[in-house]
Amino acid sequence: MKRLLALAAVALVFFDSPALLAKQSSEPVLLRQIKPLPTAFDRDFEFRKTKLFLMSEEAPQTKQSSKGNTKSGDFTSSKAPTTAQAAAITFERQYRLFGAVTKLDQHQRFGNYFDFFWRVRRPADVTVRLEYQQSKLHAHLQAQEVSYNDVRGDQKTEFKVIGDDYFDGGRVIAWRCLLINDGRIVAEKRSFLWE
Repeated sequence: MKRLLALAAVALVFFDSPALLAKQSSEPVLLRQIKPLPTAFDRDFEFRKTKLFLMSEEAPQTKQSSKGNTKSGDFTSSKAPTTAQAAAITFERQYRLFGAVTKLDQHQRFGNYFDFFWRVRRPADVTVRLEYQQSKLHAHLQAQEVSYNDVRGDQKTEFKVIGDDYFDGGRVIAWRCLLINDGRIVAEKRSFLWE
């Protein structure tokens, strides 16, 4: 019994360590005012990959062909995706809706999801900012931020414009993501429609 209590105490100290909490990111914060920042691109900071996902109310349909193969239809792309692509889209939708039992729960999960994979080659305090415009709000600029203390290596930051924000403002039509260090933009990734 004493051994079990000692293990529990060690686990509590380990998981409650400030060093571990400093590396963890918090949820993105919606900015009330967006201040322009100077740009000083730095090779020590870079975006590696971007994953975008729009989850609408209507799920993409997969149809069964006469030969028993699955055919995808009603996807947003003009070209029909392969079976593997259809499976990936279906999985992503199921993953995002996991645990949403009621229609209200599901309603709060519909919208735009952004996953940014980025790298820092030296320890630094980094703020990741997503600036975006929505279709119903036209030129109105909004932003979300997440701050990290003393990070290095490969990182991932997720932003969401979902639920009431998505239904009131519409889908995100233009965006840019920034890595900010010491009050300067050190790396940038933007959509094709961003001006």
